Amino acid sequence: MADKKDLTRPPTTAGSPASMVDSFLAEAKRLGPLAGTAPRARLVFALDATMSRQATWDLACRVQGEMFAAASKAGGISVQLVYFRGFGECRSSRWVADPRALTDLMTRISCRGGQTQIGRVLRHVRAEASQAPLKVLVYVGDAMEEPIDDLCAVAGELGLLGIKAFMFHEGRDPDAARAFQEIARLSGGAYARFDAAAPQALSELLRAAAAYAADGVEGLSRLSASNAQARGLLTAITGHKP
Repeated sequence: MADKKDLTRPPTTAGSPASMVDSFLAEAKRLGPLAGTAPRARLVFALDATMSRQATWDLACRVQGEMFAAASKAGGISVQLVYFRGFGECRSSRWVADPRALTDLMTRISCRGGQTQIGRVLRHVRAEASQAPLKVLVYVGDAMEEPIDDLCAVAGELGLLGIKAFMFHEGRDPDAARAFQEIARLSGGAYARFDAAAPQALSELLRAAAAYAADGVEGLSRLSASNAQARGLLTAITGHKP
């Protein structure tokens, strides 16, 4: 689709140039331009869309607007959706500054069986940071099926670039927990567990990550007064309890 970039393979040239242009313009008009002209903080919202994730994908779709709400006082954020599923499929969306646009993107995606591609997500974030400033990666998943050393190497590069990975872990898979914690540590970010049966936790985590993306430690500190998850992330980033 015109609003998603396929990270799996080079773009094809199928279809006539006229029809491709028409499709792109129609899609761009429907989603609308980014609001405002001031530069916005950028946040990559990455999700595991393999088959086991459908319930959590639906939950994330419902609560993702909390990210935009938390960042609005500091000028807002631009969010790019990245997901992987199936046999080696990994895609990224255009940057959007409206939760309705992100919801529309997410509701058109269904989960499919496959293995994790966290390494590809991390490398994509590294590439995006070379194009424009990027402060935060939010990752939501429940499993890790890749060499952990490879993931840690790229996570360390993200840390050197000033990109913090907020790794939000559903469930108790020990391999995932170990990998997510290391990615968070090496990037200078934070790790947190949540239960899909308790949607408020994920909602608060997304708000906290966006507050940091938009206004750094100060924004996260302000939110921590009313957000327990923000307090936990603030402690992880600064090493001090609020």
